[in-house]
Amino acid sequence: MPARMCHARAIALVMGSASLALALTVPAQAAPNGGGAHHRGIERAVLPQGDGWASAEGSTTGGAAATPDHVYTVTDRAELIAAFEDAGDAPKIIRIDGTVHGNADAAGDPIGCEAYQTDGYTLDKYLAAYDPDTWGRTEVPSGPMEDARLASAKRQKDAVNVYVPSNTTIVGVGKDATVIGASIQIQNVSNVIVRNITFEDTYDCFPQWDPTDGDTGHWNSEYDNLVVHGSDHVWVDHNTFSDGDRHDADQPRYFDELYQQHDGLFDIVKGADLVTASYNVLKDHDKTMLIGNSDKAGDTDRGHLRVTLHHNLFKDLNERAPRVRFGQVDSYNNHFVATRGSVYGYSYGIGAESHLVAEHNAFSLSGEFDQAKILKKWSESSLTAGDNYVNGRRTDLIAVHNAGVPSEQLTTGAGWTPTLRTRVDHPLLVPLVVGVSAGAGRIPGA
Repeated sequence: MPARMCHARAIALVMGSASLALALTVPAQAAPNGGGAHHRGIERAVLPQGDGWASAEGSTTGGAAATPDHVYTVTDRAELIAAFEDAGDAPKIIRIDGTVHGNADAAGDPIGCEAYQTDGYTLDKYLAAYDPDTWGRTEVPSGPMEDARLASAKRQKDAVNVYVPSNTTIVGVGKDATVIGASIQIQNVSNVIVRNITFEDTYDCFPQWDPTDGDTGHWNSEYDNLVVHGSDHVWVDHNTFSDGDRHDADQPRYFDELYQQHDGLFDIVKGADLVTASYNVLKDHDKTMLIGNSDKAGDTDRGHLRVTLHHNLFKDLNERAPRVRFGQVDSYNNHFVATRGSVYGYSYGIGAESHLVAEHNAFSLSGEFDQAKILKKWSESSLTAGDNYVNGRRTDLIAVHNAGVPSEQLTTGAGWTPTLRTRVDHPLLVPLVVGVSAGAGRIPGA
């Protein structure tokens, strides 16, 4: 058969599959008046068998077995925390209805950074105290104003960090459930499901100035939208993560450095294990996702950090999509997008003792970006990276990286083969499937 005909048949096959995929993944219409049966299905859904690492060594069911008295509908931060405390580790379903603000007063109304300021802290005083022209650049800030910053930061931390118990499903009601300015902490627990929620703008009111960080100093901030810390069997599905209306590029510069108020969007750290993240949107951010937070955490992280990422959209992100240390990470059927004018450093960061398998993914990069920088070598580790497509063409990511960055050669072979995959789409289909299905409000019946 002529090559041209083979190519034409291949295109027809992909386009035919695309039509089928579109039909299969368009969200179903919710039933009138909230669609009781649909909503019960969403709330009590469990991770399908074989769907990534969170399906291994048991199952991930969240609060599916909750009794009626452990199903809560919450509309603000206080109600959210009260529901967690009331149910403890019993199976529970937490329904987020509307918008929940992490930085809020007792009535649930948003508050500003000034509400947390204490011990005489103001940003103007802090800037005056640690101006490099007077403080210098060889020591980190210390003294009364740094102490006041720390005290103020603790007050915000007590409000912003929300801790999730074991055996919990947190699910958004309808298509517009939103959490703004809260850091959802899945810390040292087991069996948690998070679905159908938009997470926005978990910002730090009190970043620390560190003149010793790098050549010019940096502002360092706390808080991620979602953190999986030392926990296992966690399924994060059909959520949207971003900085909301507080874009980093719009923030002021102090001491010639961006006043950075955001940390990560979604981190998996401190020995966390057996996590599946599927059909999420992560967009418009700088430092996106860490899997393993330190090169020195081998004693905690070796044998853990087993994570599956599939059918997620990573759009207009500077770095860490993800950056991997130690873990066996299976990243397949994701769509990575960098549009013209965005800031793009790299997608996959290859860190200490990482064992990343990156296969069957699609990359849509503006022509201004160097494809050799899709991969970033941080430490001496090997990876598997096959059947990936960049701008519609099958591309050997490792070969392109090694040719473009000859000083940082990567080697092939993650040392393991993923088996926990329920569905693998052709990479040419991935932009369509992910575009139709990923993100909050896209679960059929939501």
